[in-house]
Amino acid sequence: MEVPKLFISYCWTNPAHEQWVLDLATQLRGSGVDVLLDKWDLKEGHDAVAFMEKMVNDPEIKKVAIIADKAYVKKANDRTGGVGTETQIISKEIYENQEQDKFVVIVSERDENGGPYLPTYYKSRLYIDLSEAGNYSENYEKLLRWIFNKPLYPKPCIGKKPSFLDEDVAVSLQTTPMFKRALDAIKNDRNNANVALEEYLNMFAENLEIFRIGKYDREFDDAVIKSIESFLPYRNEIIQVFITISQYSPDEEKINKLHRFFERLIQYLYPSQHIKQRYEWDFDNFKFITHELFLYVVAILIKYERFAQANYLLEQGYYYSEPGLDNMKSFVVFGQYIESLKYRNDRLSLRRISLRADILKERCSGIGIDFRYLLQADFILFMRAEIMEVQNNFGWWPETLIYLCNSNSPFELFARATSKKYFDKIKCLLTINTPEDLKDLLADYRMGKKRLPEWEIGSFNPSILLGYERLAKSP
Repeated sequence: MEVPKLFISYCWTNPAHEQWVLDLATQLRGSGVDVLLDKWDLKEGHDAVAFMEKMVNDPEIKKVAIIADKAYVKKANDRTGGVGTETQIISKEIYENQEQDKFVVIVSERDENGGPYLPTYYKSRLYIDLSEAGNYSENYEKLLRWIFNKPLYPKPCIGKKPSFLDEDVAVSLQTTPMFKRALDAIKNDRNNANVALEEYLNMFAENLEIFRIGKYDREFDDAVIKSIESFLPYRNEIIQVFITISQYSPDEEKINKLHRFFERLIQYLYPSQHIKQRYEWDFDNFKFITHELFLYVVAILIKYERFAQANYLLEQGYYYSEPGLDNMKSFVVFGQYIESLKYRNDRLSLRRISLRADILKERCSGIGIDFRYLLQADFILFMRAEIMEVQNNFGWWPETLIYLCNSNSPFELFARATSKKYFDKIKCLLTINTPEDLKDLLADYRMGKKRLPEWEIGSFNPSILLGYERLAKSP
């Protein structure tokens, strides 16, 4: 990597200030910066003005740091002395290049009101503050990042435009007005909050029928992907409802309405008397949608530490009235296998371990919920099903945990549960009373009596993700 050159412009205010500048320059050189300083580079017999002009205008010098104290600012504003000469050169460069990144002011002193000393020509620009010992280290890192053009928050690459925006006729649930009404009512604790929420959820569940795949061109898996992508705006809507309930009003009535909402979604996972479809994977878009929504509602409730409310959604059965089927379902009904995604993976030779996990991760952006919360919820749902030995022809397959294979640290929830007080709050999620209640299950995994989900790249260790050895060990 090319060594960056930095010129330091400053005022000979007093010996202490000169030493401060010299120390900073020495520190920067120790950090890999080729610092140019008059004390080092301006020799007897050199033209001081020519030296300053060269330092500012030399194309090899990519950065100029202006050390601003009271004396520097006065001379810069009055255009007096060597500082005044440098100011005329520097200010011209700054004014003529509005997006310049060659110059930065480093504040070394503040005024009697605590404000930074800044030259007039620099007032509207960002500066780096090295005037206080308490944040010197943090701001010195900012200076280095500026010099090396390595920002702390690099601008992410532009992704692809969501495909649903390219559709000639957008599929609409027509829920947006009710969504806004419910959101406002819940946030502001209005008397109609529960009614507004119920109206929104009912319309959402009813109009989801619009996304049923009927006639389709090309391959069926293409239609599934298109349906999932078209659903994204409405997924984002309801996620905001989940977040708002969790933050503002997670009362029993609202959580019960969420439970009944998911109960209504089960109708989209099976054939019915009215909907006769030929293959099991005819419902695959709905399987993805309902799984994603359930994963998010659990993740959000846990993120906001609404553990009792999350437990309610896990412990309550879900009623589905259809002849010939078991009428009461456990939460694992929302984690069904999606055959068409496996077919797509094979057909297109994508060579992905789990296309479903990839899609979930890719869609987890711009909604205020980090992917790690989905991972945590997925693990809790898996463990809950294992502890309860839920059997509905399947358990809960934690698709997203392929991203945690061979992880060596616990989830945040269980790291916090090293405190017994915190453990007592979260233990309902796993239907246990003490960490000892997990002992036999974890031993069965360790000895191979029970098999863990396994992928080509490995598996996960429940004991580690639970932080089992340290659960409830402190007050």
